[in-house]
Order: sequence, then structure tokens, then C-alpha cells
Amino acid sequence: MEFRLFGETYLVLPPLHITVILIAIIYLLVRWSKQSEISGVKIFFYFLISTYITPLYSHSSQDGLFQLWVPLGFIFIALYLFKSEKYHPSKMKASLLGLAIAIYQILKHYGGW
Repeated sequence: MEFRLFGETYLVLPPLHITVILIAIIYLLVRWSKQSEISGVKIFFYFLISTYITPLYSHSSQDGLFQLWVPLGFIFIALYLFKSEKYHPSKMKASLLGLAIAIYQILKHYGGW
């Protein structure tokens, strides 16, 4: 969405569905940080790290380039949480929300959306 403010100044916002998803994510992260004794910044970092994706395998051919993407950030966070003594459900909820965003990124990369 693009709004003309004045003169040659524009306010450019992301599409409506991205804005709604962003508002829902912020609401959930704030709510989960209030439920636990953990600060909101740490919950946000668990979410942010869980959204990291990376190519695990690449293959080039005449048809093009194929890359196998994996949510590496979520794998690291999940291993850390299962080995940690300070496990809290809100950390896992934030990590699962990050996994959902990582899956969205992978699908977008493969051309699913």
C-alpha cells in the first residue's frame, strides 16, 4: 500500500496480510513474555533466531540451481531448549512461531507463494 503524504513524499507499507501477521506476532510475543519471568527481549531473540534458514545442499544443472533449505535456527534453539535446565513453555512457543515464519520463507523461496 502506498500513501501520498505531501509533495513527493510517500508512505509505503507492506501488503495487508503481512501487516496483519506482523501485528499478531508482536501481540503473541508480548503476551508470552508477560506470562513468564523472562524478559521480552529474550523471547524475541528466541523467535528471531528460530526464523533463520540456510541452504543445506545445492545442485546445479542445465535446468537451473536447486537448493535444499532447512530451518537451522529452529534446530539449534530446539536442541538448546531440550538440553537447558531453564526450560519454559513460552520459549518453545516463540521458537515454534519462528519455525512457522521459517517455513513460510522456505515456501516463498521454492516459489510456492
